[in-house]
Amino acid sequence: MHKPNISILVVDDEHGLCTGVQEALRREGYQVDAASDAPSALKLLGTRLYNLVLTDVRMPGLSGLQLLKQARQQSRDTLFILMTAFGTVESAVEAMKEGAHDYLTKPLDMKRLRAVVLKALEFQAVVSENNELRQRLQKRSEPSLLIGESAAIRNVVRLAEDIAPSDVTVLIEGESGTGKELIARSIHQHSPRADKPFIFVNCAALPEQLVEAELFGHRRGAFTGALADKPGRFQLADGGTLFLDEISDLPAKGQGDLLRVLEDGAFRVVGGTELVRVNVRILAATNKNLQKEVAAGRFREDLLYRLQIVPITIPPLRDRAEDIPLLIETFLDHFAAKHKRRSKNMSAETLQLCQRFPWPGNVRQLRNVIERIVLTCRHATIETGDLPDFMQVHDHHAPAFTIRPDMTLAEAEKLLIRQTLTHVTSNREEAARLLGISRRSLQYKLKQYGLLES
Repeated sequence: MHKPNISILVVDDEHGLCTGVQEALRREGYQVDAASDAPSALKLLGTRLYNLVLTDVRMPGLSGLQLLKQARQQSRDTLFILMTAFGTVESAVEAMKEGAHDYLTKPLDMKRLRAVVLKALEFQAVVSENNELRQRLQKRSEPSLLIGESAAIRNVVRLAEDIAPSDVTVLIEGESGTGKELIARSIHQHSPRADKPFIFVNCAALPEQLVEAELFGHRRGAFTGALADKPGRFQLADGGTLFLDEISDLPAKGQGDLLRVLEDGAFRVVGGTELVRVNVRILAATNKNLQKEVAAGRFREDLLYRLQIVPITIPPLRDRAEDIPLLIETFLDHFAAKHKRRSKNMSAETLQLCQRFPWPGNVRQLRNVIERIVLTCRHATIETGDLPDFMQVHDHHAPAFTIRPDMTLAEAEKLLIRQTLTHVTSNREEAARLLGISRRSLQYKLKQYGLLES
């Protein structure tokens, strides 16, 4: 703690006392300002950040407690020590409830004053160090796959934040690698259940014959191999959140069991007779189109309706290519720090290639590629030749789309539509979506440009 960098504000309507405290603390090496009333103090607090405020409790107009309440709205980090000649236990308790760090009675003992001030500033330093440590740890932790400024990803994050405080069941849809589990954990962490368990279940990994026992638990001797009582995932998640990943791979019997619990809120442990009730929020995720799974007879329609009370669809990375530069910058910084490598940047040409690549593994694949580059690239600027071979080969074979200087807008639009239908997708509904127009508009333009046979 470097005392000349410490700013303290003394507030008291007794001019002599205010000046005496100010001078005593200045002799200790602190920067000290003074104010004769609460409104003057608030003006100073609005223009400068103070480490500590020592204020009288009883002053004309605003009291010291009122000053504390208003000042803490401007700065939560400023500590308050209240001074009063009316030193009662009740007023001390009230001061502490309002957020005061400590309490002094008049007449002031300057030795005790200096000790209390030093103790408060040491406390503040420890809190600051802990906050800085927390920030450093957050930077070192795995970066989110949900970084981005595109409207698509902002809408996903906003919806997750809106529904987090509720207990509503959520179905999270998206391709592999888009960050479905991250959304589920974010919903849990921003909910009233944040301090309760978050239990992850990979439905695709549950053996069909043991689904019921895994979800609801079993009693000793319920089946061969059941050597002791074992709680199921629902019991483990009691009070918290149960995240059912790859819900589309849950076997038919498991789907029926889950539907019954969602409807009745109760179940029986395998080998048990009594009904068990738990308080669990259900979040589910899938990388398949459940409507198609229902149509194919592989997923229960009634279960789908129970799960998708609030559906969240995470867009694939290829549909938010504008987020790729920010993602790359974040991953480069993270992995350089993690692996103790020097910082790297990406050339404009390489960045453009990354934005053109379709990323079938989505953000997780991009993350892994960047980590590989940080470890293998020896120079500061990443060039196209530093990218994995599969990206370079794809870009080499990708059709070129070149606009000539003498092209009209109509000619450029015709070429773009033809390239999209020929090299990206022949599905006109999908092509219209990629081009940002309606299917009817695409049909009109196909007729207009003589491309109906495309």
